[in-house]
Amino acid sequence: MPHARPEDLSPGGNGRWPFAGEAFRTEKWGDMEVGLTTVDAPMDVTESYRIGGMPGNVCPCPHYGYIFSGTIRAVYPDSDIPDEVATAGEAYFFPAGHVLVYEEPTKALELNPAYALTQCMDAMARAAERLMAQSTDG
Repeated sequence: MPHARPEDLSPGGNGRWPFAGEAFRTEKWGDMEVGLTTVDAPMDVTESYRIGGMPGNVCPCPHYGYIFSGTIRAVYPDSDIPDEVATAGEAYFFPAGHVLVYEEPTKALELNPAYALTQCMDAMARAAERLMAQSTDG
């Protein structure tokens, strides 16, 4: 059975999502992805979801996790679901259909369905590529 310290997980998903680098260390274990997310400054991923072409501009992956430090806000656009905020020392579940906002530097361990996370991260990779292309065109 696989096991690892969060900091020993593979940067960028073992080369699957190189744009994420050290900020997202993850490995696929069976039908789950185990990942360590480290955000060094406040970050709102709304625009990345839109640029990456996620359906409805929201994340299709439910996230289960634990926050070591920092804060994550899950916003559910175009729904009646109120924002959810998880902070250091809390476990969380954010269902699919959210946008994540990291309100401060944050470190979190996540357990995600591998297929849904792949859809999310592939869209984030498209967003990163498009943003890079825009910065070199102008």
